[in-house]
Amino acid sequence: MSRHSMTALVRAVGVWYFAIALIARLPYAMIVVGVLTMVVDARGSLAVGGLTSAMVGLGTIATGPLIGAAADRYGQRPVLLLATVVQASVLVALVVVAYGDTPDGLLLAVSALAGATAPQVSPMSRARMVAAVGRLRVTDRDRVQESVMGYESAVDEVVFVFGPVLVGVIAIAGDPAAPVLAAAALTVVFVAGFALHPTARTAAYAESRQAREPVRAVFRPGIVLAAAGTLATGLFFGAMLTSLTAFAEEGGFPEQTGILYGIMGIGSAILALSVGLFPRRFTLPWRWIGFTVLLVIGALLAAGATGALSMGWALALAGCGIGPTLATLYALAAARAPLGREATVMTILGSGVVVGQAFGSMLVGLLAETAGASAALWTPVLAAVLLLVAGVANLRVRHDVPRVVALAP
Repeated sequence: MSRHSMTALVRAVGVWYFAIALIARLPYAMIVVGVLTMVVDARGSLAVGGLTSAMVGLGTIATGPLIGAAADRYGQRPVLLLATVVQASVLVALVVVAYGDTPDGLLLAVSALAGATAPQVSPMSRARMVAAVGRLRVTDRDRVQESVMGYESAVDEVVFVFGPVLVGVIAIAGDPAAPVLAAAALTVVFVAGFALHPTARTAAYAESRQAREPVRAVFRPGIVLAAAGTLATGLFFGAMLTSLTAFAEEGGFPEQTGILYGIMGIGSAILALSVGLFPRRFTLPWRWIGFTVLLVIGALLAAGATGALSMGWALALAGCGIGPTLATLYALAAARAPLGREATVMTILGSGVVVGQAFGSMLVGLLAETAGASAALWTPVLAAVLLLVAGVANLRVRHDVPRVVALAP
């Protein structure tokens, strides 16, 4: 992406947009781990805590695409403002229920509601950026869009890695319920700020009111495969973090879990940011396959790791594969999104990551308890292979040339 194009994009959305959109992502990244921490403290049961985290993921997949569809139909601002009020209220209620004399069933139901009402900041930010790129008067619009998707993926990676770290810091400084209440406060301030930002009134929304493709267009093979890719990516994240935790505990260095996982996150973010520099002949479908192969190799090395050092090298290699792959998935989805359904498509992909992570953590946690870390470490390999299979299937999808429509200013 040229300096001129970068300047034009920043001017189009505003400098403060990037900071607001980043912080607005934090609440959800904090909720999954924050709920787990709080419930284990309140109920004294790791099993109940794990179930509540899984219910958050279930709630997200149940309503996430519907929230995206509502944003496409009514605009992001009213949908996000409503979600902000409801989400903050539900999080406060969740704290009350967790520490109250209430049955576990009610706790699980409120946890699912917390996931169901989560504002879909990440996919809506992508939809806004796609619209902003479409309005730019530049010659390298397709490269700009790839760079934007890379940036968005890097931000997601940073938030996913450091959100749980923030939960730990807040819990230590305050109490186990503090991270959930902090997430509610961040939602009120920054998600509301994200909703009120001028970019919420995108040209894509204005155009979609006049011409919107039918909902069935969302289920085109190319979009379904991209969603399958993000689901496998989420499974990898959840499986790797959980199996890594078990590996570190068995190895006697549990305090290094966050550092090791952070190594993967740093490599992932750096490579995701660089996707706009890749040569044009290295097309999106082949990037998916190429970087997923790198991910598979990293996962295999992690499965055979014998200590913290070898695990660190393996995760660094895996990170170099996962970041560009995730950016590529979103770039393909943005290019294939039906007219007027951009937020819906981005929300479906985002829900895939969240759900995959939640269920990957839950299932691999059970495997680690029964079979140990050595068995659990093979599950990230399986997730990476599933991602590769989806990438190979994607080669058979026609019309892979990015579709970036220039919108009238």
